[in-house]
Amino acid sequence: MDAEITITELTLDLAPTVAGFCAQALDLPEDAAEAAAIVDVLWTRAAADRAVVGLGAYRGNDLVGVLLCSVSPTEVGIGHVDLVAVLPGQRRQGVGRTLLSRAEQALAERGVTEVLLAGNPPYYAWPGIDVRYTPAVCAALALGYHQDRTAWNMTADLSYDESPALRSTEAAEQRLAGQGITVRRAEPADLPALAAFARSTFGGTWDGELAGSVGRAGAGCHLAEGAGEVLGFAAYGSSRPSWFGPMGTAPAAEGSGIGGVLLRRCLRDQCAAGVERAQIGWVGPVPFYSGSAGARIERVFFLYRRTLPVT
Repeated sequence: MDAEITITELTLDLAPTVAGFCAQALDLPEDAAEAAAIVDVLWTRAAADRAVVGLGAYRGNDLVGVLLCSVSPTEVGIGHVDLVAVLPGQRRQGVGRTLLSRAEQALAERGVTEVLLAGNPPYYAWPGIDVRYTPAVCAALALGYHQDRTAWNMTADLSYDESPALRSTEAAEQRLAGQGITVRRAEPADLPALAAFARSTFGGTWDGELAGSVGRAGAGCHLAEGAGEVLGFAAYGSSRPSWFGPMGTAPAAEGSGIGGVLLRRCLRDQCAAGVERAQIGWVGPVPFYSGSAGARIERVFFLYRRTLPVT
């Protein structure tokens, strides 16, 4: 008979062990390949500005499942389950459900009243549960979570020179220069202006994602400016090396072509770093990414939530 499942709270020094476990337990190759970056962003980096809890599920001495959850830094009473991974041979045996139940308890102890199975920006690895992780969907439903949103990623193919995602931006940049608009790589000194532009124009947590992109190894950002003002930006690598975003253009500059230029400059950087399939995460304007980079919708995510019972 299998040993009973024991849940233990993990300490941050075990992050490399958790990353190695996720490399085995995450089914999709694009996730397994970036397991170290995923654990780094969800645990090591996220712990700098919010409470993060790591949980391990053991059968005897064997680690069979892990979970990372966190408290929202901006919404009172909201917690997030950021990652659940269970070894293939241990699925549909209650490991995921036991981890989720213990995560609810840990979050409730930290003042959480509602739990989301959804990304907690600016430190996230997925918008929600990829629909192909069927056991995770089943575990969520078994515990009473309800789906309230759907999100999707688009994929830009960077694997061949003639890809639409790698089209030259030289002519467009020359046209923009004739209008007094400069496009260039962002430097750390640009971050205050970029963050202020993101907050005032778009709100949300994009300023935090920009901080994770500008000047950080494996990440980057390009910006457009005119008359000393930021007109747009595009960033990549904040959460994962293969992921593009966020990006935004000032309303007054929409339709100028700035967005397509910034997008493809970033994608060329990712291509040069060895990324063959860039993930455009949590996509809004599907037609823009399709037209500017030939991107296609390929990953779909269900986002769930549950109000915790009053005890």
